[in-house]
Order: sequence, then C-alpha cells, then structure tokens
Amino acid sequence: PSRRSAPRGRVPQRAVRAALTVLLVAIETTSRVAGVALFDGDSLVASIEREGRGDMVLPLVDELLSARGLAPKDIARWAVDVGPGSFTGVRIGMATAKGIAFAAQKPLWAVSSLAALAEPALGEGETVIGVLDARRGEIYAGAYRREAGRVIAVGAERVLPPARIAELGAAARYAGDAGAAYPELTALPGVWERTPSGAAVARLALAGTRADVLATGVPAYIRPAEAEILYPDGVPGALRKR
Repeated sequence: PSRRSAPRGRVPQRAVRAALTVLLVAIETTSRVAGVALFDGDSLVASIEREGRGDMVLPLVDELLSARGLAPKDIARWAVDVGPGSFTGVRIGMATAKGIAFAAQKPLWAVSSLAALAEPALGEGETVIGVLDARRGEIYAGAYRREAGRVIAVGAERVLPPARIAELGAAARYAGDAGAAYPELTALPGVWERTPSGAAVARLALAGTRADVLATGVPAYIRPAEAEILYPDGVPGALRKR
C-alpha cells in the first residue's frame, strides 16, 4: 500500500529533523517575559516569548521542540540567562536548563541578562547599557560593547539607584524594561520596553567562550535576596548559619 503523504504546506517532522544539523536551545526567564529559542548553527529556527513567570519555561521548551518533532536528546547544546533579574525567575531558568542538559548529557552555556538586553541594539564599536528594574528603588545596569563581532562587558554589572546610572559611563543608547518604574530614565536615548529574549541569549552564547557551566554555573544575583538582608543570620525558625 502507498504511504500517506503529509498535508500540503506542511513538512513531515522527520524531514525537519533531517534538515537540522547542530542545534542549540536558549532559555530566558529573568524578566516578566519568559522566552526560548531554537538555533541551527548560527541561524534562528524558531522562538517563543510569553508573558508570565519563569515556571512556564518547561512547557515553552516542550512546545518549541515538539512542534518540530524534536526531543531534548536531539539538541547539541543548551544556553541559559543566569541573571541578574527576578530571583525566582533566575533560579527556575538555571535549574531547568541544568536539569535538561544534565539528563541529555549535553553542555550548558551561560550569558548575562544585561548583555542580552544590549545585544540587539549594539553596532560595531558602540556601547549600550542594559537596564532592568531591580525593584526597591534600584536598577540592574551593565555596559556592553561590540568588538570584532563579540559582545564584551565594559566594567562590572551593578545594582544602583536610577539617578546614578551615569556612573556607568557614556553610552550610545540604553535598552531595558525600567522605563515604566522610573520614567526619568526615558529621557535617555534608547528602548525602555525591552526584556531579554531567548534569541539574544543564543546569539551571545554562540559568539562567546562556549564554556560549559553545567557543573559549576550559578545564578548572577548581584545583590543579596531580601530574606538575606532582613535575616543575615538565617530565617527565624530555620537552621542558623554557623
């Protein structure tokens, strides 16, 4: 008997798998928008972004892969945004990426959320400052520059009040989500309604050192959690620090 052909306009999933070569999936959970992206080599295949908590990222990964007949074992490498940003989001993203990469025995690459904010706006030789709302009257900020195709940090990432953003130095433009919380920032040139994307995380990971952080990677919180500030010796009722 003849084989059933795929409906017109649709490519059989086995053909999609055969056409893809060296795959990477990037995970972004540090802001109010969770995102995942699939790259084949240096080319974007697909991405999904959805407003919500970081705990929705696993269903997003499943949606991204299953639509193309792929499973985690088919992905050659994984990338994750390690922060700074939402403490809960950073933890979820890191734990999810590590769990998938460990189970699949594949490498995990890490990038900064502030670099992911700056990356889409960076021209060669330009400096862009990525800015995220850190709450408590502060922002996360980091300056980045593109040199010879690579995105390089200009100084350390910092957490500081918006009024002190000039301490990071001159920039061609700014990019981030802090404009709504701190309207005074919108007087600075740039985009103030941007969150990090899975695609930007993937591009940074591909252009970076490609160091495998599966065993050693940790979230980049920059500042202590509120509980650590309120209870430096440990939360009351819990085991105290020695």
